[in-house]
Amino acid sequence: MTQKLSSTPARDLDKFIEYHLLPDTTFRDEVKAAIHTVCAFLKERCFRGAAHPVRVSKVVKGGSSGKGTTLKGRSDADLVVFLNNLSSFKDQLNRRGEFIREIREQLCALQREGRITVRFEVHSSWWSNPRALGFTLSSPQLQQEVEFDVLPAYDVLGQLNYTKPDPQIYVKLISECTSLGKAGEFSTCFTELQRNFLKHRPTKLKSLIRLVKHWYQLCKEKLRKPLPPQYALELLTVYAWEQGNGNTEFSTAQGFLTVLELVTKYRQLRIYWTKYYDFQDQYISSYLLSQLRRARPVILDPADPTGNVAGFHSEGWRWLAEEAVAWLQYPCFKRWDGCLVGSWDVPTEVDVPYQQVEENWSCILL
Repeated sequence: MTQKLSSTPARDLDKFIEYHLLPDTTFRDEVKAAIHTVCAFLKERCFRGAAHPVRVSKVVKGGSSGKGTTLKGRSDADLVVFLNNLSSFKDQLNRRGEFIREIREQLCALQREGRITVRFEVHSSWWSNPRALGFTLSSPQLQQEVEFDVLPAYDVLGQLNYTKPDPQIYVKLISECTSLGKAGEFSTCFTELQRNFLKHRPTKLKSLIRLVKHWYQLCKEKLRKPLPPQYALELLTVYAWEQGNGNTEFSTAQGFLTVLELVTKYRQLRIYWTKYYDFQDQYISSYLLSQLRRARPVILDPADPTGNVAGFHSEGWRWLAEEAVAWLQYPCFKRWDGCLVGSWDVPTEVDVPYQQVEENWSCILL
């Protein structure tokens, strides 16, 4: 597959995605049915026999399966189980182990009932307070599988009937993360926002994300070293498209080239969005400004300001950047005459209104 992508001419990248990266329809339908069964089970039956009453408010599908960016033969999904029994982020941290043990027990029982058509394997965990319960759905006939994580979470958002959460939700998040020293730990609570950030994007952008993810996986298999999270590359792709094109139709080769060029400039990256949180609240604003002053690269999770998904991976970024430099010479970025397709004009950083924000809050305080 490495050779297939690296030697594919720029004009044929859309065909490459169609033939090699889009998931098999039959398998996708099988997985969808299995997920529906598991979600219904988690919500309606899982905690029925628990020692203490447990109420599941909702089960939300995240990961590539929830966002619509699944790769053929390689998929992942997060099933986030929101529990009314959790009353704070700290509560989630302390009690997640007990809920995961109960979920594991009940999922094994579901497996024994044989109600799921695809193969279903629950993984063991040696941690006393694990963050997630992993299991695999696989189809031997199609030789494909999906890795799942089931994660208990504090339902801080409630029923989403708004585009922007109440700022007090983020005040609570930042305050608890700061006191616990757990920045980015509770991003699962914002799975719906992460999913919605990508879910309704144009089909072609999702195809570009698939291509970038495939490239990332090739690098991971070749280097066998810890790399930055794949989510950082997904967000980088969205950013490149927003800043450089923004249309439903575009050149896949140009988009791919732009993302790899941004990877090579990782030391300059400072990227954030204000879709779900912004500078309007003083407490959030102060925290955001401090996050954006951190050593680069900075790519803030659009749903969770405490999560810099690009941080603490400087060596991984360097290895990934070296791969990107090598790839820029491959046929997948060249036109029929051998010239590079050309990239979009995308800045490496989003402006931060430091002075304006600080002046505004100074005036209010005065």
